[in-house]
Amino acid sequence: MGKLFGTDGVRGKAGVKLTAQVAMKLAMAAGIHFQKHSKTKKILVGKDTRRSGYMIENAIVSGLTAVGYNVVQIGPMPTPAIAFLTQDMRCDGGIMISASHNPYYDNGIKFFDSNGDKLQECDESAIESIYDNCDLIEQAQEIDEKIGSSKRIDDVIGRYIVHIKNSFPKDLTLGNLRIVVDTANGAAYKTAPTVLRELGAEVFVVGNDPDGFNINEGCGAMHPQTAAKAVREYRADIGLALDGDADRLVVIDENGRQLEGDLLLGVLAKYLKDEGKLQNGGVVATVMSNQGLEDFLKAENLTLDRAKVGDKYVLEVMKRDGYNFGGEQSGHIIFSDFAKTGDGLVSALQVLAYIVRSGKRVSEAFDLFEIYPSKLVNINVEEKPPLDKIEGAQEVLQKIEDAGMRQLVRYSGTENKMRILIEGKDVKTVEKHMERTVAFFKSKLSS
Repeated sequence: MGKLFGTDGVRGKAGVKLTAQVAMKLAMAAGIHFQKHSKTKKILVGKDTRRSGYMIENAIVSGLTAVGYNVVQIGPMPTPAIAFLTQDMRCDGGIMISASHNPYYDNGIKFFDSNGDKLQECDESAIESIYDNCDLIEQAQEIDEKIGSSKRIDDVIGRYIVHIKNSFPKDLTLGNLRIVVDTANGAAYKTAPTVLRELGAEVFVVGNDPDGFNINEGCGAMHPQTAAKAVREYRADIGLALDGDADRLVVIDENGRQLEGDLLLGVLAKYLKDEGKLQNGGVVATVMSNQGLEDFLKAENLTLDRAKVGDKYVLEVMKRDGYNFGGEQSGHIIFSDFAKTGDGLVSALQVLAYIVRSGKRVSEAFDLFEIYPSKLVNINVEEKPPLDKIEGAQEVLQKIEDAGMRQLVRYSGTENKMRILIEGKDVKTVEKHMERTVAFFKSKLSS
């Protein structure tokens, strides 16, 4: 079997890459791995609203009980809820069945350790090694009274809702706000409207009628125009669009305009600093975040620490260097004081707290800096030689930086493509350098 884990768990087309057999065997391998540090012999399993979740959930339960684990099934819940509840319910591990923002026909399996943290790469490698060891899996299967049990608990949603509400300042209320929330026909279709209403908001919900096939379809964070239209129709103060597993947030202002993810990171960082709640004087983002964000933070005497693309890499840097705030421009925002991973609802409540404290409209409250023009171009390549081995490449890239712009050139990890990103304050200069750079690399790498 090839490499199973990607940047965020195991993901693929349900019934093709992610079959019932793969899910069961993967659950057995994970169960064997978790047993090395077992305290409770209990694993939590949640899912989003995809039809294939039934197939994969039952396969996972079979695999875990076969190796002696007791399983707690909690049904459709956001990914960050699994992270929280795994620790809160004293489980050895947690499993979320979701393909996040992907279409309904894909699915995925994400693992959390007993602390509610996403697994380290060394743990994923260990599970893959067990997965490939058929003899070990055969020997690990239990018999008689040692076979595990499974039970479904439907009332844990209340624990998560209380946890989420506790992240919102006690002295504030949402009583004067009209809010559109789009739950992407996904895992937060119950929790998101409940939390907002219990905090006093007038809530208009779209994308909350999951049928197993409509998750992320024309709605949610992947299609924010749906929330934007609803904001205008209902004359709402703000729109909040989540993705299928609710770990990502897109914010819409009162005019129906989508706010850039980097804008959220910068303004919320300043808000946390002003509130005395920002640790280590900075923010962790990725190499994809805009130079405009970095320049704004510098003007606020804050630093920007860049990680590899992927929210788990952002979190690694946050833990390593003592930050409590970070995220990706795609909408994964991590407030580690309240959540183990990106949590769209936690992020939404911090945005709303800032809005209420500011007393301003959303468009005005977030109008603190500009995102610089940027251009991203993908080119097909025959091979992927290191950049420093391509004659003339360093000179081309240096010219971009000498012109006061930022560049990021990297190969795709899954396709024969090179991704070229250039950012600068002047769009015409960006386009001119992009033309030159694309032409150069095509001449060197394309057939």
